[in-house]
Amino acid sequence: MPKKIKNCFYQKLTFENLLSAHKRSRKSKGYRNEVIQFEINLENNLMNLLNQIRNHTYHLGNYFEFTIYEPKERTIKALPYRDRIVHQWYVEEFIKPYIVPKFISTTYACLTNRGTHKAAEKIQEYMRILQRNKGNFWILKCDVEKFFYRIHPIILYQILAKYIEDKDLLTFTKLLITDSRDMNDVIGIPIGNYTSQFFANIYLNELDQFIKRTLHVSYYVRYMDDFILLLETKQQCIDLKNKISEFLWNHLRLCLNKKSRYYPCQMGVNFCGYRIFTTHRLLRTSNKCKIKKKIKKWNEQYHQNQFNAKKTLASIHSWLGHSMHCNSYHLQQKILNRCDFLYTNATDLQIEKNTLKDIENFNKKVE
Repeated sequence: MPKKIKNCFYQKLTFENLLSAHKRSRKSKGYRNEVIQFEINLENNLMNLLNQIRNHTYHLGNYFEFTIYEPKERTIKALPYRDRIVHQWYVEEFIKPYIVPKFISTTYACLTNRGTHKAAEKIQEYMRILQRNKGNFWILKCDVEKFFYRIHPIILYQILAKYIEDKDLLTFTKLLITDSRDMNDVIGIPIGNYTSQFFANIYLNELDQFIKRTLHVSYYVRYMDDFILLLETKQQCIDLKNKISEFLWNHLRLCLNKKSRYYPCQMGVNFCGYRIFTTHRLLRTSNKCKIKKKIKKWNEQYHQNQFNAKKTLASIHSWLGHSMHCNSYHLQQKILNRCDFLYTNATDLQIEKNTLKDIENFNKKVE
């Protein structure tokens, strides 16, 4: 693999690649009006997009902003559909094949065949290795304060320039980072862009390399801006926390969240939706509270004949899939026993509770 991306911008800028990006962008969204409108004149729309990029007349559209409140309040910015196609093309043709392979193996956010479950498994594996070899150990758990809102575009551009030698690609990258605005006037990147999650990973890859290559920490796992270091002593935690904090500010203009702390291994790790110990894993308390609230709402909808069986059962499947990656058998039984709507389906068919197979059969019957 080449050290830098060279002379490939126009080679990758083809109708076929943009069409593939469109097909990826429309997954699970084909029913949306903006997607339907784009597909009515698909060939011309893609050709116009291709020519605008080639002639350097392409600009991002206006953002649509909305707020989400789970797991915490965030402002999400969504671009028009045509821009999401461009983001798909850019990430799949340049970021994934050239830059992602240079990441360390223990960063898990937004990467193929990784994710939260693999991150939880890896940190538990490391905890068991350390306990077996060293006995008791210490945990340094950190996260970055307001990470996406404080990513500095100039620093991000300088980091990307280390990987990109193609001048046209570098110019286009600058456009995606700043939307033609002065870099000195912009701080942060929008939460919601497909490029943002990869830009964020590239930004913190600098921290990953510092921790692994300079600090020589063997047991380190990161999921976006949350990261864990497993260390032998409390003093190591104190020293490394100070060095990491200094590096983040001096090189990336970021700060550690005040919640960043260190503690003995007996307390376990609260990470990626689980409470992780050397012997077992549990669901976070907040996760248990959320599913109980949802079931209360679903039961009310069921008794008021406002129940959406397909959507509700999809949510239950999702929660069961998440909870199955920890020690939660008895919790699953309690949760399923709370579901009044599992007594009968739309045709008054009696089914048993308590098993995932029953839920699957119920789901098939409703469909």
